[in-house]
Amino acid sequence: MAELRPSGAPGPTAPPAPVPTAPPAFASLFPPGLHAIYGECRRLYPDQPNPLQVTAIVKYWLGGPDPLDYVSMYRNVGSPSANIPEHWHYISFGLSDLYGDNRVHEFTGTDGPSGFGFELTFRLKRETGESAPPTWPAELMQGLARYVFQSENTFCSGDHVSWHSPLDNSESRIQHMLLTEDPQMQPVQTPFGVVTFLQIVGVCTEELHSAQQWNGQGILELLRTVPVAGGPWLITDMRRGETIFEIDPHLQERVDKGIETDGSNLSGVSAKCAWDDLSRPPEDDEDSRSICIGTQPRRLSGKDTEQIRETLRRGLEINSKPVLPPINPQRQNGLAHDRAPSRKDSLESDSSTAIIPHELIRTRQLESVHLKFNQESGALIPLCLRGRLLHGRHFTYKSITGDMAITFVSTGVEGAFATEEHPYAAHGPWLQILLTEEFVEKMLEDLEDLTSPEERLSPLPAPLTTLVLAEIVPPAERGKREVAMKGQACLPPAPFKLPKEYSWPEKKLKVSILPDMVFDSPLH
Repeated sequence: MAELRPSGAPGPTAPPAPVPTAPPAFASLFPPGLHAIYGECRRLYPDQPNPLQVTAIVKYWLGGPDPLDYVSMYRNVGSPSANIPEHWHYISFGLSDLYGDNRVHEFTGTDGPSGFGFELTFRLKRETGESAPPTWPAELMQGLARYVFQSENTFCSGDHVSWHSPLDNSESRIQHMLLTEDPQMQPVQTPFGVVTFLQIVGVCTEELHSAQQWNGQGILELLRTVPVAGGPWLITDMRRGETIFEIDPHLQERVDKGIETDGSNLSGVSAKCAWDDLSRPPEDDEDSRSICIGTQPRRLSGKDTEQIRETLRRGLEINSKPVLPPINPQRQNGLAHDRAPSRKDSLESDSSTAIIPHELIRTRQLESVHLKFNQESGALIPLCLRGRLLHGRHFTYKSITGDMAITFVSTGVEGAFATEEHPYAAHGPWLQILLTEEFVEKMLEDLEDLTSPEERLSPLPAPLTTLVLAEIVPPAERGKREVAMKGQACLPPAPFKLPKEYSWPEKKLKVSILPDMVFDSPLH
């Protein structure tokens, strides 16, 4: 629960943590991390020293539900000469370390990121006659912050967020988000590390779809060229009724060319999926990663989890030679080395199933496999094949309902344990499938109906569950849906009859598209 008040008004306070790790000089009545971010805000808005704020009544570190202590709201006059309209500018406080005493974030020094290393911002076009900023963006930012705190995944510029609901709970077409660097806020060096500012940009479903098929940065650049769709500062207009492709049809040609040339940088998703080893009897579950009733799957090892995490992370980088990261306990790049050791890996499981030491898990070559996906994860298989494997890359599905993963690899990917001689290989619960270009083309032909509207039956309700790296709930749909986060997302496909099965007997491969309830059952 939150309240609206001027930023100078007093809020709840609490004594510092029993064992503060920040230097004594940082102990003051005004939190140093907060003061540093305020300094950047004052640089940008010297005439607004006390903006309106939405503040959590009960702070997160006192047991409240909202991770952001404050969201400040400024009036930005824009730049008429540059075709930048007047708008409201929202800035969060709480994803970074404001206090330095371990009450929220572990203090690890001044050289790395402060807390999660970033704060969120949002720019909303000011409506004519609007004298005060709407407060719904603050709740939207709280929702994204809950995802970050609960999953400990962080955001990066170019990430996209599948929300499947108008951001302001209206009838708007703006129902999803991209993330980019704030065009005005500069990185801040605080006593507890560096803070950058990531701006939320509202987009239409068609624009999100293009970001998935191609890449988020490319769509952001197109949005910057269309003043009514964001312009140079990427200002969200909830009244926008047309996509950038309807405003300028030539932009679709640029996206299509980018997809053809670059493929997709969507390297993986967390989803409702599973796999079975059909070369083993059903009752032999010693190594099987099935979701059969009665099976309690073992957890992914720490090294496997790290490799999958890096697999997803590196998909955001367009490399000349795709490589699956080596299974290595030392983190070499990506987000991991910039974060406190206590931050859990983004794909770690919290399940209570046994962790098997990595060294004791042998890689097995499988003769025949059965892949299972819910409707939304299945709808991404053509993207996986066309946008990733045909460009010599890889694509990973990480299960959100069990501790298992499926990685598709092309013959050009190094570091895979699946080979052309043994195209199906498993390392514990992690399955890798190597597909030749010829077989990918064949699969695309056979799976065409996954994206073909002729095969879909509109009377069937579309599922609310989407692909996720973590679960987070929009304000209007809490308890009803999950939304896709951290640059791994999918469009809710038009429904078709389920279950649906595809089989390639000569390759000993079967794929089933199943109802959500198959994966939601607590017996799995």
